[in-house]
Amino acid sequence: QVQLVESGGGLVQPGGSLRLSCVASGSISSINAMGWYRQAPGKQRELVAGTSGGRTNYADSVKGRFTTSRDNAKNTVYLQMNSLKPEDTAVYYCNARLIRLGGLREYDYWGQGTQVTVSS
Repeated sequence: QVQLVESGGGLVQPGGSLRLSCVASGSISSINAMGWYRQAPGKQRELVAGTSGGRTNYADSVKGRFTTSRDNAKNTVYLQMNSLKPEDTAVYYCNARLIRLGGLREYDYWGQGTQVTVSS
């Protein structure tokens, strides 16, 4: 089995910062991509930031404020969020596209989500 566990969400004032972490564990052969998505109430889930093949891409709404990084040795991805705005309020989900031990196909796995609320 494979599990993704996020941490680091919470309540923060506008202009503040938060750092999310996501650790992938279990029967993993390789992780080809990791990223962060978010879903606000009444909206579709959207990509926030993702890394794959050494490249990183960000949603336009977070460019210059959010930074994602990976620690491949720890199967961990981070999301540093600065200058947070109320519109960043959402449940943030970690995603990993990986190959399981003994397998050949890629599968997408998701974390359980962590709430980020930006409010004064």
